[in-house]
Amino acid sequence: MKTTGWQAPSELIIEQIEIGPMQNYTYIIGSRETREVAIVDPAWDIDLLVKHLQEKDYTLAAALATHYHPDHVGGSFSGHNVEGVAQLLGVNPVKVYAHKSEADGIKKVTEISETDLVRVESGDTLKLGNIQVEFLHTPGHTPGSQCFRVNNTLISGDTLFINGCGRVDLPGSNSNDMYHSLQKLSALPDDTLLLPGHNYGHVPNATMGETKAMNVHLRVNDLDTWQSFMGG
Repeated sequence: MKTTGWQAPSELIIEQIEIGPMQNYTYIIGSRETREVAIVDPAWDIDLLVKHLQEKDYTLAAALATHYHPDHVGGSFSGHNVEGVAQLLGVNPVKVYAHKSEADGIKKVTEISETDLVRVESGDTLKLGNIQVEFLHTPGHTPGSQCFRVNNTLISGDTLFINGCGRVDLPGSNSNDMYHSLQKLSALPDDTLLLPGHNYGHVPNATMGETKAMNVHLRVNDLDTWQSFMGG
């Protein structure tokens, strides 16, 4: 587990944790004053993540899911069983916040129950102490993919990477939806800090301004060109 933390002179806690064999990022976000936090996409080694929360004296208040793929929330794929939200709830019961279009997929792959879930819509918010998390629906990689905006920080899951975007050739993916989602994210202020779902880039994070300068997917500004660019 590799952890990156920001000690900004503010109320916000952000930790970027690289975990698992697929270079996934799990994030911890929350309030420095109250120590109340949410964990984003907990997977691969739940005991290690829970131990980290305890060592930092954080109080876990919620789990946030960017999308339903097992490498982000746990479950089985390609013969592998990945720990995730089900194991987290077994030792630290909290609600799992998922976009309403993604909730059934998360239930299917993780086998958590409806009562474990909070179904959210784009624009909904969650308070963690004095910190407010905004949910942004960004379909494309999956129908209910979502990002989390906290102040001028964006946790983007598999929607947007430093040097690319999430795959759109998987079941439930939609290339046109991805185009519109990337347009939404590219409209965020240039000083927004982008925190992706995987360590696929040459740097672990970047501002949106920096990302727009080097990510060709964000430089396509019409749908016809996008379809040609993506091979559609």
